Amino acid sequence: MTKSLKITLIGFFLFGCNTIKPLEKLENYKSNTLAIEKIADHVYQHISYMNTESFGKVSCNGMIVFDHREAIIFDTPPDDQTSLELINWVQNTLRCKIKAIVPTHFHEDCLGGLEEFHKHNIPSYANNLTITLAKTNHFSIPQNGFDKQMELKVGNEKVMIDYFGEGHTRDNIIGYFPKENVMFGGCLIKELGAGKGNLNDANTNTWSSTVSKLKEKYPYTKIIIPGHGQRGGTALLDYTQNLFKL
Repeated sequence: MTKSLKITLIGFFLFGCNTIKPLEKLENYKSNTLAIEKIADHVYQHISYMNTESFGKVSCNGMIVFDHREAIIFDTPPDDQTSLELINWVQNTLRCKIKAIVPTHFHEDCLGGLEEFHKHNIPSYANNLTITLAKTNHFSIPQNGFDKQMELKVGNEKVMIDYFGEGHTRDNIIGYFPKENVMFGGCLIKELGAGKGNLNDANTNTWSSTVSKLKEKYPYTKIIIPGHGQRGGTALLDYTQNLFKL
């Protein structure tokens, strides 16, 4: 090996690897259609937008959890194009393989972009009720179902997925990342100050008791992402429970 080649190789190993930005230093992402915000060491919140007849332009939340170059995403953006934008960011910027997409209920703000995930051979998991309701309403259909709860692995960590009962819809589930006590409540959980929202498929009689069961199982929750609006702490659970208390 020549002296100049040796110096070049040493320089690559000393400095070349540093050209890839470490995950902990990644900046938040924002475009006209998608925002991604880091909220914990291994958790991002993704935010996309949907135009509705009743509520106008609505922001829609989801969650990304990752560990050891693997990621799991909760809820798709409402359309395929924005879902592709999200997939590209996770794969190319976060540099993670997406192990699963988990729609938390059958509405468009949760699985409107599901086909794009399937095109990328990303497996989908959902409540069996979600699969049934998606078929009935002629929406994209998740591939793998469960009944009460499911545990998925992401890297060396586990992700909990639970069904506690009816609320915003018959099938609404939540995601929980025990490593950092972060919960994606989806549309079962309301942001502080929110109204009752879309009740077309809701069960307002059981909504409060469903949230009560959730609180009992996960008492150490620190951060909660609702389906729409601002994330917060356990006050979001209390607010939602009181909003629908009979």
